[in-house]
Amino acid sequence: MSTNSQDRVEMFRTMVRIREFEERVKRTFAEHPGVIRGHTHLADGAEASIVGSIAAIRPGDQVMATYRCHGYPIALGTDTTAMLAEIYGRSNGLCGGYGGSMHLADPERGFLGTSGIVGQSIPQATGAAYAAQIRRAGDVVLCFFGDGASKQGAFHESLNIASLWKLPIVFVMENNSYSVSVRVEQEDANAAAGEPLATKAKAYSMPGVTIDGGDPDVVYETVAEAVSRARAGEGPTLVESLVYRLSAHGNSIAPPGVPLHYPEHEAVTVFGDVAEYEAAKRGDPVPRFRGALVTGGVLDAARADAIVAEAADEMQRAVDGALAGPEPEPADALRFVHA
Repeated sequence: MSTNSQDRVEMFRTMVRIREFEERVKRTFAEHPGVIRGHTHLADGAEASIVGSIAAIRPGDQVMATYRCHGYPIALGTDTTAMLAEIYGRSNGLCGGYGGSMHLADPERGFLGTSGIVGQSIPQATGAAYAAQIRRAGDVVLCFFGDGASKQGAFHESLNIASLWKLPIVFVMENNSYSVSVRVEQEDANAAAGEPLATKAKAYSMPGVTIDGGDPDVVYETVAEAVSRARAGEGPTLVESLVYRLSAHGNSIAPPGVPLHYPEHEAVTVFGDVAEYEAAKRGDPVPRFRGALVTGGVLDAARADAIVAEAADEMQRAVDGALAGPEPEPADALRFVHA
């Protein structure tokens, strides 16, 4: 399967929009102190994995993701002003200001939600896939999670039942090489032995494949094949998408020299090394895909620049609209609290 030129340009546009959105989230900490309470977890470096995967599904399909969740709803068409208003805790936010950065949801567009619990998406997405199987509408669920989540019992239990019942689900493990600040090789026997984490699929009798998550064309082709398999009733696939986290983990843990969201703070925990991080920056999927499109004659440099400018304008409007949103009423604090 392959995408046409216009599809590839739209994938680039969405990658740029995701990157610009997350840059605005980072800038908010410096330009509007106190507006974002608590931590945010960014996914810059994973844009190609997000966009390439979601390009492979259709309306009616559903997505669940990790707390590093901003890119997925953008790729699904969620309003970016509503997303920022949610992150800012405003009552006009996507979830009324109740969820914040780590708990976005937009069920109308198929984005079922996230939480701050590592691996929470896996059993919940498996349940959604079971519901899709019962509905018999041919819908598929995409489940995103990090490499660290593959150590959770829920990962093994969910893959087991998904394979046993041939559920229409694709598990996309976005392996960014670190669980917070610990290298994957230090915590996983597969990685330490030199095997890709996708080999875990063998234990559950499903296909497992490891791909370059920085190439949206490769991601699309791989996930599209897995989606077709799931839609045909042939069961799940585990896709290990190799990416690299280009921002700090949260607000206090970062590679050496990487600025934190709070610019006046220093990293509490430093991991990796300068050479590794610089190599990752050279492989940044956004300029990398732009270069591929321009070199291949799919997109000229002027149009690429215009796409970047359009994304910047959109996100500035989103920031302005979100900042203008009303603060929630104190009386609403208990609105969704039940005994």
